[in-house]
Amino acid sequence: MVSTVTTNSENKDNLIAGLSPEDEQRVLSALEFVVPFYENAERATGENVLQFSKGVAITLGALRTDADSRIAGLLFELPQLDAAAAESIEPRFGKDILDLISGVRGLMRLGALHLMQHVAAPEMGRNKNAAQQTSTQLETLRKMLLAMASDIRVVLICLASRLMTLRYYAEQKQFDEVSKQYARETVDLYAPLANRLGVWQMKWELEDLSFRFLEKESYSKIARMLEEKRVEREEFIAKSTDRLQREMNIVGIKAEVYGRPKHIYSIWNKMRGKNIDFDELNDVRAFRIIVDDIKACYTVLGIVHNIWTPVPDEFDDYIARPKPNGYQSLHTVVIADDNRGFEVQIRTREMHHFAEYGVAAHWRYKEAGNAKGVNLNVAGQEYDEKIAWLRQLLAWKTEITEAVVGDDTAQREWVEKLKSTTLDDRIYVLTPQARVIELPNHATPIDFAYHLHTSLGHHCRGARVDGQMVPLNTALKNGQTVEIISAKIGLETGPSRDWLSTEYAVATRTRTKIRAWFNALDQQETINKGRASVEKTLQREGKTVMNLEELAHRCGFDKVEDLFVSVGKEEFSLRHVEHALHDEVIEPATDEVLINKSRASSVVQGAKSGVLVVGAEGLLTLLAKCCKPAPPDPIVGFVTRGKGVSIHRVNCKNFAEMRKKSAERVILTTWGQPGKETVYPVDIFVVAQDRQGLMRDISEIFSREKINMIGVTSQCAKGQARMSFTVEIDSTAQLQKALIVVRDVSGVQDVRRQ
Repeated sequence: MVSTVTTNSENKDNLIAGLSPEDEQRVLSALEFVVPFYENAERATGENVLQFSKGVAITLGALRTDADSRIAGLLFELPQLDAAAAESIEPRFGKDILDLISGVRGLMRLGALHLMQHVAAPEMGRNKNAAQQTSTQLETLRKMLLAMASDIRVVLICLASRLMTLRYYAEQKQFDEVSKQYARETVDLYAPLANRLGVWQMKWELEDLSFRFLEKESYSKIARMLEEKRVEREEFIAKSTDRLQREMNIVGIKAEVYGRPKHIYSIWNKMRGKNIDFDELNDVRAFRIIVDDIKACYTVLGIVHNIWTPVPDEFDDYIARPKPNGYQSLHTVVIADDNRGFEVQIRTREMHHFAEYGVAAHWRYKEAGNAKGVNLNVAGQEYDEKIAWLRQLLAWKTEITEAVVGDDTAQREWVEKLKSTTLDDRIYVLTPQARVIELPNHATPIDFAYHLHTSLGHHCRGARVDGQMVPLNTALKNGQTVEIISAKIGLETGPSRDWLSTEYAVATRTRTKIRAWFNALDQQETINKGRASVEKTLQREGKTVMNLEELAHRCGFDKVEDLFVSVGKEEFSLRHVEHALHDEVIEPATDEVLINKSRASSVVQGAKSGVLVVGAEGLLTLLAKCCKPAPPDPIVGFVTRGKGVSIHRVNCKNFAEMRKKSAERVILTTWGQPGKETVYPVDIFVVAQDRQGLMRDISEIFSREKINMIGVTSQCAKGQARMSFTVEIDSTAQLQKALIVVRDVSGVQDVRRQ
């Protein structure tokens, strides 16, 4: 019988609060079921399993979660204690509850305590880069915990579990390294999750309990000061609330007024952040006033300032000037009759709803320490929207529970919405050293290897996932540990062309690195082919002692490799090499643009290029590859042998060399009126810190500026990426605008036209 379960009336009421009679019986039946297995068992932390599990379920009841969440909170310890008994969970309680239990056990198997040993808060003296890496890992861990919970109720159960353990340590006064590690992990991971989901009371208690273990003396000092003034504070709040209500009733304003508690951890954070004493805090005593419209906000502000003396420097009008995240409210500090300050916040219901559940992610700014310029990129905004949706669902659950106790239809609708909400389209896997790696959904071991290091990706030959060998096209899942088996560096190995398919490489960054490998390979083959052709020509001409660098300069190339590439691609004739060997001026390789077909007497205009050549008719005009001119660059022409007039920028180094040797072949040119669709190829060189998504971000800028990208090469060494883009522009003004925007991309160190 359920009556044999030893639980007091209050705990029983909390355990089943807000449930229908049918669900009440299901929860009590689950409690009765586990008593024989739990009552004499202990967890690894030392807690009695029965008391722990009831505490978890009661905490979930206080959050007004559904019956399945509370039943899972009661049952998730059973698989650890009695595997045989755990097999009866599905037939007795249903698959949904079994899935919740599996989710909770999965997060526990993640071994967050072990992870935190590798990402613990940086110690004093460590550099800013180490601190940034730690912060990034913690954020990735939080996302991982949420992503691994396919049902957000799993996270709530884990939060309740963590809260019960901290309460137990506090009751036992267990101030050892284990409890401190639990506390550190809670502050870094679990409290921020509770904050994001809007579970405020749980968040505050998690922080205060953790703070008690991490800063015992500071906690005790603040607690004593709060306790000394508790009666006084409660009396002040009651009197001030009554006074405010009377004044607002006089002018006909309806409002909700309530004292806003300040918990110990928050007080300590503010004292430390502002370097002030406890007595200097203005918001230990605080009110929040919720009204119907903006006009009422300012009316109430006037009432508050009329009753108490305002502190001029402590007034903020976030209604007229909202915060960057969209937050709106009036904040003021006033001096009470006892000459001590307290804070008042005034806002409308819509502003309050936005502050609590808004897409602008109030929690993100809180976690960033209210830092200015918090980066909210597109991916971050999408994540925030999902967090906001979950918070709204959790708030709605409380509302429907309070409105209609035991409404099964509303309960089922809420559960289905929760189960259908996925937080992230990313996955989070681990290295053997427990470092968390964030990858696109369905990513493979190939993506994992290239994310860690380009060289590791090139030399990847196999992978183990959770200790088992798997094919390289295996889709990875959240929480898995991945180990890459690589060939020794220096062996003739490299990626397979098959890896370019999305079956092996899901991430664009991965395919870019693989493609760069093969481009470099093809480039080397072209160089070897060109070298062989040039060396044969030297042998035939009896010039084997010719300096190759000098030969390249004679041919109009900056480097001998450029000469070999052009010869290897058959873009530069060996006949020109022969001319260069005999000290004849050779025009560098050019891009043919258009043949002029008009017949003006003194000025000839290229049909689409818009180049005007003075004093000639019907000439072929070409834009030189060496400097790639584009309007309105100052330009000049050079008459080539058999290829018409090549067009150079006036500051082109190759043109300067040619003019020294054949000044008579220089011809005046200028830009005319180009055709509507005329474009000009130019090269852009970018140096940046290598990171995931860098190439994508730059490419998106070109797309936004309506600039067509026709070629790209990229090299990465020691965390620095050097990229060369060939793009088509209609003018240098369009190019300059794009360069300015690219320069603002995160990680970009230098960008210029080549």
